[in-house]
Amino acid sequence: MKPIWIVDDDQSIRFVLEKALAREELPVRSFTNPRDVLTALEDDAPQVLVSDIRMPGGSGIDLLAKVKAKYPGLPVIIMTAYSDLDSAVSAFQSGAFEYLPKPFDLPKAVALIRRAVDESLREESVDEATATVPEMLGQAPAMQDVFRAIGRLSQSNVTVLITGESGSGKELVARALHKHSLRAGGPFVAINTAAIPKDLLESELFGHERGAFTGAQATRRGRFEQAEGGTLFLDEIGDMPFDLQTRLLRVLSDGQFYRVGGHQPLKSTVRVIAATHQNLETRVREGVFREDLFHRLNVIRLRLPALRERREDIPALARHFMQRSARELGVEPKRLSDLALQQIARFDFPGNVRQLENVCHWLTVMAPAQTIDPKDLPPEVQAHVQEQGQHPLAPHPTTAAPVQTAAAAPAPVSAQAAGHPADGDWLDDLEREARMLLEQGHLQVWDDLTRRFEGRLIQTALAITKGRRIEAAHKLGIGRNTITRKIQELGLE
Repeated sequence: MKPIWIVDDDQSIRFVLEKALAREELPVRSFTNPRDVLTALEDDAPQVLVSDIRMPGGSGIDLLAKVKAKYPGLPVIIMTAYSDLDSAVSAFQSGAFEYLPKPFDLPKAVALIRRAVDESLREESVDEATATVPEMLGQAPAMQDVFRAIGRLSQSNVTVLITGESGSGKELVARALHKHSLRAGGPFVAINTAAIPKDLLESELFGHERGAFTGAQATRRGRFEQAEGGTLFLDEIGDMPFDLQTRLLRVLSDGQFYRVGGHQPLKSTVRVIAATHQNLETRVREGVFREDLFHRLNVIRLRLPALRERREDIPALARHFMQRSARELGVEPKRLSDLALQQIARFDFPGNVRQLENVCHWLTVMAPAQTIDPKDLPPEVQAHVQEQGQHPLAPHPTTAAPVQTAAAAPAPVSAQAAGHPADGDWLDDLEREARMLLEQGHLQVWDDLTRRFEGRLIQTALAITKGRRIEAAHKLGIGRNTITRKIQELGLE
């Protein structure tokens, strides 16, 4: 880890912070003025920069602007006297990670710096991952099956039918199939057959000759011609009008088509990939989709899972979309807290990946702070968890088991075999306590029991680790900033 840089002309401030951070085993480098910092930045960069506002030889606000111009992702904490609060707020709006009013409480200052370090390390890992982000993300088994299928189809020109709910990423799969195929050098042309009026769709697909109908003042190439030598993606094929299905079938069968109003057949060497959110077998039985066209399209079928079927992918997707939204809007990327990520992963996302992307864009614009907590999430996400009556840390009822990302999970061991009381013992005690509080009319039963539960967990972990917070957080499976915040919130200092 790179050192934390402290910039302050007051020797006592530098000394106190150096000693406090050394006790936390955090490397430190101190400066007395902004000029020396800018010189040092030519050869090196800190993990976190902590700077005073008013110093001889330069302003912390000016330093912030110059540092952010060179290292936009570097967390900068501005220290300020209360009389400089307006300047600090201005700095915060200009990209500072946080401001620290003087005189400050040392443990809180260390906790803030620790949180900035965690943010910096997390952003580094996200940046590394983003630099090599593929066109699709997914570690869930169902998505891995899709990736394997794309790989197997890379050397084939066979027609593919992609099925899946709206917003699940069917066009991304189609683009990936094209990109990894022998036709990658040709065009990829997409058309949503449900979004174009029936009277215009035929011309869109096949083109038209001049004078073919009123308003056809010039010959126009259709999507089949535009995609020549490449791939034509027909989205929402289940909504294609019945009479046009006949023309599409003829193209797929004969490799030839006519422009609207044309008499000369045109040859087509286009690979067709179709997609639908509908059940085509049902559409065939209802008589609104041609059975022969269905079989012609259904050579290879890829089913894309809904997002709720691969919840383990939601955190990685959310971080990716938060980064992308920030880049598109030209702002500092915001970070989702662990609890916020858990609550988002619990949401069903009827609009699938597209809805998750929209939520991340909303958060980038609307969330008030750089770190997003559950209270900052959109109302529909918060309402969903409340309807379930679940604490954000409770497992989702449809989640079979936690995802193992680093190594295989050990074989399950019963509580009794591990030397612990059976679940029923303490759960029965919890039920009796909850029942008593509820019957007595307490209004904050959830918060009261949750605080006691979390407090006892943290106290136990700290007792085992002899007060070492980082080790305790590791044993509990939570972040270092999370345990520090909880200790403060629960009054365990």
